Formats: sequence, C-alpha cells, structure tokens
Amino acid sequence: MSRVVALLCALLPAACTHHPGTVPSPHYTLGPSYESGGTWRYPRESYDANLTGLATIYTGKHPPLTTDGEAFDQAALAAAHPTLQLPAIARLTDLETGRQIVVRINDRGPTTPHRLIAVTARTAKLLEFPASGVARVRLEVLPAESRAAVDSLPGAPSLPMSASPRASVQEFPLAPLAGTRAAPPAWKAPEVPATVLVATTPPLRLPETMTLTIPAPGALWVRLGSFQSYRYAAIQHARLSVLHPEIVAAEQGGQQEFRVRLGPFATISQADAALDQAIGAGVTDAHIAVESGAGSTHEEFAQ
Repeated sequence: MSRVVALLCALLPAACTHHPGTVPSPHYTLGPSYESGGTWRYPRESYDANLTGLATIYTGKHPPLTTDGEAFDQAALAAAHPTLQLPAIARLTDLETGRQIVVRINDRGPTTPHRLIAVTARTAKLLEFPASGVARVRLEVLPAESRAAVDSLPGAPSLPMSASPRASVQEFPLAPLAGTRAAPPAWKAPEVPATVLVATTPPLRLPETMTLTIPAPGALWVRLGSFQSYRYAAIQHARLSVLHPEIVAAEQGGQQEFRVRLGPFATISQADAALDQAIGAGVTDAHIAVESGAGSTHEEFAQ
C-alpha cells in the first residue's frame, strides 16, 4: 500500500500536499484590536490575570488550527480567550463543582462578550459543566508556566537587554602600620554555588490532572467600570442611573478602587440581559463577573 501511495504522490504531488493553513505551526501571537460580537477587543499581555465569569463550550465547526497555529483538538485541555497573549497557561476552576484543571489558552474567542472563555469538550467534561453548557469559572494565568510556553515559540517578545557589566573590583592587602601587629585575616563565608532555575516548557497537550476544591459558585454581576477615584465612579453611576447600578469599594493590588456594577442576578439569562443593556448604554467593556460578596479582591480586568 505504501508503494501505491508513493507512486500516487509522484504522479499527483498536489494531492499529497497540505492545504495552506492546515499544517500546525505553533507561534506566539497577541494581535491588534478587533471587533467581535459588536464590541471591540484590545489584546494585551497579562501574566497574572485573575478573572471570573462564564465559560462556554466550543460548538460548531472550527478551523483545523487555533489562532496561535496549534492543531485544534476537542479532546485536549485547551481554551480560547479574547485578549490574553497566546499561548497562556492557566488554572481553570469550575466554581460550581470545585473541580480545577490547568488548560492551555491557544485561541481567540468566544465571539460573544457575554462569555469569559470557551473551552474544549474534554475540558468541560472533566470540570462537569452543567447540561446548559455554561459554567461559572475562575481563570488564573500561571506566570512562570505561561512565560516558559511563550519563550519556547517563534515570535516571542524579545527580553530587555541586561544592564552593562560594571568594572571589576580588585582587593589589595595593606601593610600594617609601624608598631602594630597585623590583624588576622577576615573570616569569609564559604562560597555556595548559585542555584540555576530552569523553567520547564509546558507541553502542547497538557496532562489531565484534576484538583478538587470547595465549590464557591457566587452571584452573577455585571461590571461596568473600575476606578481608583470615587469621583469618577460616581460620574459613571449617575450617567447610568436608569440601570440602577451600585458602587462598591474593593481592594486591587494593595490599593482601594471603586467598582460600578449591576446585580446580583439569579440566573444567567438575567445577567446576559443586563449586559446587553449596559453595552447598549455605551459601556462596551462591561462584562459578567462572579462574586461571592462585596467584590472579589484579586480580580484583574483583562478582557
């Protein structure tokens, strides 16, 4: 059979070549701003993003390759995000089941602003998504693993040049002063060789390692804006008074900030409808978040 295939390839080489865009070629990518689902997205690097929102499952036909040139595989632990650098390695927790796995973010999506992330069918199965196919999740980008994944691929951003080497310092022993004895040599701690830390490059196909945590589903809110000054939060609050928002104080990166939000909402459909209202009112960067109290204290906006 192999001889027959070889003969056919010799006679019809076009039949034995890959079509453009179907051969995997993993590479780093960020990309320019783009419009999707009626809103504009602004990709940017974030190696410590900590986000909550709603996850959905890839549906419909997908091109053979992901945005960063990897083979699309519904059986892999992979996901799509609208703005993070690609690839990124992240811990994904289903807040309703407490199940937690590590996924490789290698694609752009979802197309709708109502969802934080789209995951493969295998990822959704391991996390035990509900029958609706939409789950409340937390997404935590893993800094070391994500940088290692990026640095191993073509197109990775160049690291900044190190500082210029300084001139070496030389020591010369001085003769003792007349009439004094030479001091005993100073004690020096033994030299300990420096430990070299080598970042392990995550594989393209991540292992199926599951961690069980305590479920913390939280309530659904629509985030309208986040401000370091209460004054600007109050301005947005007044401008959107018809939506009946509220202002809450939260801590972000050790600093207090003021968030304008709508909710809480008992169902996903209610949160979706409120987000539509916010976007219609001109808050195009509004998004759905999952919070258990007055506000998550460790959430960074990276959508």
